[in-house]
Amino acid sequence: MAGRPSRTAVYQRLDEAVADLRGRLGGLPTPAEADAIWADIWHQEAHNSTAIEGNTLVLHEVERLLDEGQTVGAKPLRDYLEVQGYGDAAKWVYGQAAESSEWAAGDLVTLQEIRHVHHLCMTPVWTVAPHPHATDHEEPGNFRQHEIAAFPGGMKPPTWPDVDALMRDWVTEVNGLRKPTAPLPEELGRIHNQFERIHPFLDGNGRTGRLLLNLFLGRLGYPPAIIFKRDRERHLQTMRKADRGDYGPLGELIARSVTTNLYKFVMPTVAGPVKLVPLAALATHDLSENALRVAASRNRLKAVKGDDGHWQSSRNWVDEYRATRHQRIR
Repeated sequence: MAGRPSRTAVYQRLDEAVADLRGRLGGLPTPAEADAIWADIWHQEAHNSTAIEGNTLVLHEVERLLDEGQTVGAKPLRDYLEVQGYGDAAKWVYGQAAESSEWAAGDLVTLQEIRHVHHLCMTPVWTVAPHPHATDHEEPGNFRQHEIAAFPGGMKPPTWPDVDALMRDWVTEVNGLRKPTAPLPEELGRIHNQFERIHPFLDGNGRTGRLLLNLFLGRLGYPPAIIFKRDRERHLQTMRKADRGDYGPLGELIARSVTTNLYKFVMPTVAGPVKLVPLAALATHDLSENALRVAASRNRLKAVKGDDGHWQSSRNWVDEYRATRHQRIR
């Protein structure tokens, strides 16, 4: 039985997928070019990121709320407004991916944009459930003026008078991501963890931090990372390791997430029905990547094996195989 790929292999797979996307397929599509891609990721991110914080809406309720503005189910009003705010902020963040070429040499983020993301994300729920200790100067978009108690893992955010200066330094750190001194996923993990350690807002730091991570990814030409609710404990564990200076596990989690989104959402749509793409981009719930690999090796699926030993096929060829795979070979 094959073991879990090494961290280096995970990073390499991401690099190869991104190079393929940019080289043969022209890079990320704009939201206008591929609404379905961004809508799927938008729903998944809004659902999972808020579910990590305890939101009770299930995916189809999130989809109805974001697409149609309908509050199906009988959940607390707070839960609907949390998702609505996150959805509004994520839509703004995804819009930046459409303009990624304009950010090729510029800053990846500004202090004003950080405040803007938090304001979009937190304003709807704040109207009905503001933080009980918030002053008028700590509304959405404003840095905290309260001390934060230490977290279960032992990390204690800095005293609030230091937040503004720390966030200005953090923005400088973010804008150094174009020339990373370590693997980019680990640098992103370090930056993401640093934001959560500063904990600049009174509430909504986890959601805002994940949105900002995706803002940087979009402006660097990558699809968003989605931390799934099933990975909540793993995410917490990797964040605690990052608190102690070990950014590898968090970087690996981010790399796996981005690669999954590339293969699951982006590549199949960008490639269209005839272009060759890695088998991971063609896998479905009823045809796994491994099943397609076996079919290709047995000449049941039309596919091309590259010099690197990896198979590629097309959506049309997979559809042909699906239609005939239960027929007996003569």
